[in-house]
Amino acid sequence: MHQSNINVTVHLDEQKIPQNIQWSASDSTATEAQDARAMMLTFWDPTDKTALRIDLWTKDMMVDEMADFFYQNLMGMGDTYLRATQDKAIADDFKAFAQSFYQKFRASQNEQNNK
Repeated sequence: MHQSNINVTVHLDEQKIPQNIQWSASDSTATEAQDARAMMLTFWDPTDKTALRIDLWTKDMMVDEMADFFYQNLMGMGDTYLRATQDKAIADDFKAFAQSFYQKFRASQNEQNNK
């Protein structure tokens, strides 16, 4: 059986706030660890039937980057849900929500910039 490893390294400051996030994967073509400003990692616990989550972001993560990150994750969740269930209607709902979220974020940013 083939085994693949994904490693995540989080460098923390004195207050234990992430300064830097790096990841590497044994099956990746990248030879060095890759930098990231944010991560969301979720595991499904079949015993408790709960999602176990690790959400981290660095001090350098900008609000507009976070919105892009969430938008792309929500769109990806729609794709994943479609692949897992073949339920296109609900997958499309994920994507519609993602688009609505992003439009609202952009509108709020424009409003703040015009003050």
